[in-house]
Amino acid sequence: MTRKLFSLTLSAFALLLLMGAGVEQDPAAAPQTEKGTRGAQLVETSETHDQEADQAHLVTAVAGSNVLTWVEDMDHTLTVDGKPVSSEVNKTQKSGKTYVALAPMVEELDASAAVRWDGSSNTVTMSSSKLTLTAKVGQLYLVANGRYLYIPEGVQLINGRVTVPLSVLTEAFDASLTWNASTGVVAVTRGSGALTPADQYYNQDDLFWLSRIIYAESGNQPLEGMMAVGNVVLNRVNDPIYPNTIVSVLAQKNQFTTYQSGKLANRTPNENSVIAAKLVLDGGVVEETLGATHFDSTGNSWASRHKTCVAVIGAHYFYA
Repeated sequence: MTRKLFSLTLSAFALLLLMGAGVEQDPAAAPQTEKGTRGAQLVETSETHDQEADQAHLVTAVAGSNVLTWVEDMDHTLTVDGKPVSSEVNKTQKSGKTYVALAPMVEELDASAAVRWDGSSNTVTMSSSKLTLTAKVGQLYLVANGRYLYIPEGVQLINGRVTVPLSVLTEAFDASLTWNASTGVVAVTRGSGALTPADQYYNQDDLFWLSRIIYAESGNQPLEGMMAVGNVVLNRVNDPIYPNTIVSVLAQKNQFTTYQSGKLANRTPNENSVIAAKLVLDGGVVEETLGATHFDSTGNSWASRHKTCVAVIGAHYFYA
């Protein structure tokens, strides 16, 4: 609806400009007042011409509000498919990231989406024909089509609005995001409307083993501590000196004893261990552990003597 109002506003504004083109005005008399009064003054001036007055009245009736007020209520520093979004999106910057109010931005990305707020659980739920999304205030992720997308600062409640990073929300909608350094404009380009669902995205073998090693090594740790263990495993997978699959990394001699004993396959991971595995498999990286390939819980291991400790999270030391 916002997009339709914007299009209508531009049309109405263009008509007002055309109407004013044939009217001589003293430039010095052009009003420089509060938001919206210039538009009102244009209509008021044209009342000296009956035909133009009728047209102005029609424009105001169709637009439903002052034309310039509608234009000024758009944020031109954030666009979707080249069109500015409503200022209700409330774009803000924090630590180099762009944040937006979730519900208004969802409307910009898909006007057909239904958004619901559950005050008892502080949770926003959004659904469309292609995407189901939930975001709970305080959680370190949002869930989109069953996939877990990491939000290091957590889902926030700012000025009464649930707020998330724009990059995470555009990922959920399978949209692309660019920033023009010279103009400062953040541009979103729509894609398919939704990211690939979890049952088609996660490799079940990878999820099986990663969730179990996370549970075995850090099942009693905070979520980011669990993720950090998963990050170490995937860092090894991506390092050419280690095997290139999760199960092969776990099977390496003298590395993960729970796997070698045969007990790991029979473990049943808790819910947070599965969530941590999904977050990591979806690209979530605990920044402090970037590049870490070892961890221990004693601070007195081979890694502690030969590697650099880059982070301590919960009960674990991480080394790169």
